[in-house]
Amino acid sequence: MKILYLDCIAGISGDMTLGALVDAGADPRYIETELSKIALPAYSLRWNRVDKRGISALKADVVLDPNVQPAHHAHYSDIVKMIRAAGLPERATARSLAIFEAIGKAEGKIHGIPLEKVHFHEVGAVDSIVDTVGVALALESLEIDAICCSPVPLGYGTVVCAHGVYPVPAPATLELMKGKPLAPLPIPKELTTPTGAGIVCALADDFHVTLPAMTVLSVGYGAGTRDLDERPNVLRAVIGNRVIAQADLYPSHLANSHHTHHGHDHDHHEHKREHHDHHRDHEHHLHEHHDHHDHHDHHDQDDNGHFHPSSE
Repeated sequence: MKILYLDCIAGISGDMTLGALVDAGADPRYIETELSKIALPAYSLRWNRVDKRGISALKADVVLDPNVQPAHHAHYSDIVKMIRAAGLPERATARSLAIFEAIGKAEGKIHGIPLEKVHFHEVGAVDSIVDTVGVALALESLEIDAICCSPVPLGYGTVVCAHGVYPVPAPATLELMKGKPLAPLPIPKELTTPTGAGIVCALADDFHVTLPAMTVLSVGYGAGTRDLDERPNVLRAVIGNRVIAQADLYPSHLANSHHTHHGHDHDHHEHKREHHDHHRDHEHHLHEHHDHHDHHDHHDQDDNGHFHPSSE
């Protein structure tokens, strides 16, 4: 079984997850080709190699065509129709919709409106669709069957969004992380966005403080836009084959026994471990571009992770 471990060193966002998965081996051409099936305003998806306090990481940027005026908002129901109509791989479609449903329900609860009336503000609707569906397609490219996650740091302080000054973590982010293990990281920034929290809420099968039992095949680092003083602003994606843990091989009442149920004096259990999948080398198809970007910063205060539904 192929598994992914999301190591949230400095939080998680949609662009950080997408960059980390491509850096770990997901095929960017496949992702871009499948994303082109979604009816979105003109944009380009760029991949830029950056340094985050000594760690080389991949930055995924959604750059809108400056000649195209994006819609000011997109309703949840419209996004669902858009994704369903794209004809993406079944599992990628299901994962994309699961993330948007989780975020939509959280936003609806915060604002006191039903899921069908939730809508996402301004340009965030475009790049968050690209980030979210791009992550689902990257998981498909990597043939990921299960996802594990570390405890997640959220940050603290305030952030400016469409509704004014909001606390960090954003209300929807905190709602999404209910019941999930959090990591206490005292950095006064928004470390985890609603998109990142939606990915964790909808897709994480399990949580581990350390790496789970696995044979590591590849490692990728996805960069956030901000440079943090305290640590590298990256998300680490670890891809591997699951290894059956000792506790799974031996029932607890037999684990310390020298006798099998047949009465032999020696333990003759043989372990079957999964063979390594050959890790395919993906050409990263990276596009170099200028340091300034015309898109929203997933961690800047005037971005707030894209999702802020109106109660209209």
